Amino acid sequence: MALPKLASLSTSDSNKPHPVALPLAGEIALVTGSGRGLGNIIARKLMALGADIILHDINEEAPARFGEVESLSALAHSMSGQTSRVVAVTGDISDASAIEAMVASAREKLGEISILVNCAGGDIGADGNKPSPATPTNFKLEDLYAVLDRNLIGTMLVCREIAPRMMANKKGSIINIASVLAHYGAPIEISYGCAKAAIVHYTRSLAAELRDCGVRANVVSPGPTMTARFLATRETDPKMRENGSSLIRYAKPEEIADAISFFAGNESRYVTGQVLLIDGGENIFAA
Repeated sequence: MALPKLASLSTSDSNKPHPVALPLAGEIALVTGSGRGLGNIIARKLMALGADIILHDINEEAPARFGEVESLSALAHSMSGQTSRVVAVTGDISDASAIEAMVASAREKLGEISILVNCAGGDIGADGNKPSPATPTNFKLEDLYAVLDRNLIGTMLVCREIAPRMMANKKGSIINIASVLAHYGAPIEISYGCAKAAIVHYTRSLAAELRDCGVRANVVSPGPTMTARFLATRETDPKMRENGSSLIRYAKPEEIADAISFFAGNESRYVTGQVLLIDGGENIFAA
């Protein structure tokens, strides 16, 4: 068995560092959609806490779309370090056979997956761009199917592939990404809001199935977050990018990743079936 990864901390009675195990040492995390954007920030956060990382994107070239990185393999190479192993897998999460192949490859390279973050998705229509129109009474059917595939169907299929082994091992944490749009009615982004609302319900149902095995499933619902894609695909309010100490602003990807790390780690060992909105209090209402 591999020795736990160590970090150095100083104590008050000695100037010499004392090694302590990183909180996610020994864990293996698959973060779907981690070739860029929020998914990559989440992967880096889990890696910093000691987890070995499985990066994922739909193909090798996808991470380069908004200029963040050259390719998925290049990203994996750049992230590999002395404390964590990093590998890359590709596959369309709406394709069950592709999921089976990529998960098998990941297990062969690193071992059993103990943390799953379903971050792949987004409000992306059939042509690869933001759907328009996208109101409750005016939307394109092909966009509806594309958004459901990228979000709800993909999340369900990846969970179906990975959760049974977690159940058998009686260990694991699944964190699904929804959106604040899942929690209130809005006349925009209708396919995306419906898909994310369904992910919330699916996760609660999944948590009910897994709890007897000690496996947890929770949801994080971010508000508008300053990823490269977010900034490149819409007009943004400059005042919402930086607003001093106010919480009336866009989220930083690192703030979402912090919540993911809570659900991934031992601090949330008795928390399952829960939904955490991360929006600076923009939507305050009873759950």
